[in-house]
Amino acid sequence: MSGAHATLLNRLAAAIVALHPGRIIRVAIDGVDGAGKTTLADAVAPLVAAQGRPTIRASVDDFHQPRALRYARGRHSPDGFYLDSYDYDSFRTLLLDPLSQGGSGRYAAKRFDLDNDRPFDLVMQQAEPASALIIDGIFLHRSGLRSYWDLSIFLKVDFEISVPRGAQRGPSSDVADAASNQRYVDGQKRYLGECDPERRADIVIGYNDLRGPIILKWVGSAHPSS
Repeated sequence: MSGAHATLLNRLAAAIVALHPGRIIRVAIDGVDGAGKTTLADAVAPLVAAQGRPTIRASVDDFHQPRALRYARGRHSPDGFYLDSYDYDSFRTLLLDPLSQGGSGRYAAKRFDLDNDRPFDLVMQQAEPASALIIDGIFLHRSGLRSYWDLSIFLKVDFEISVPRGAQRGPSSDVADAASNQRYVDGQKRYLGECDPERRADIVIGYNDLRGPIILKWVGSAHPSS
């Protein structure tokens, strides 16, 4: 890990620890596929916990729709990828609503097993007071979700960088304009155009170079002093 990356992680952890210390908070880490969201969230969460704030790690990827629904508009449909990938009703009712102000605090962090195309057996847990829920995933600044975030982070990465990164996880092509990637790239372009996560996020990080991240925006409630 580079010094610049370690500095970024420590700054993010400090912001999360300091934010609304008397209640549960919800932190979103958004970005295109392959941006580095999961890795960043996994690195920040233990730093937050080490400073005494309980953490809950979750990913929207554990709230997928069944395969038949995801591909109902066609196997290669960008609209299907954007509109039909996730079960947002379950995402809200099982995870986000219980951890909102006035919520029960009793939540489930996982709903659907993507690899086996079947629901998980629900494991209900009780959040500790003043926990920080740290969620990674795509499309987190879409309408119906963005009002939940006490703090939102967007990782800005060019598709020419993110697609090869994502290809390292599986058999997909590492070329952004390959036909096999158009469902995903064009679906995410629709999201970027309609929802403008770079404008809506509290923090925007240029993440083309994982060793040299660049803070492009850091405003409002993202400041540790707020």
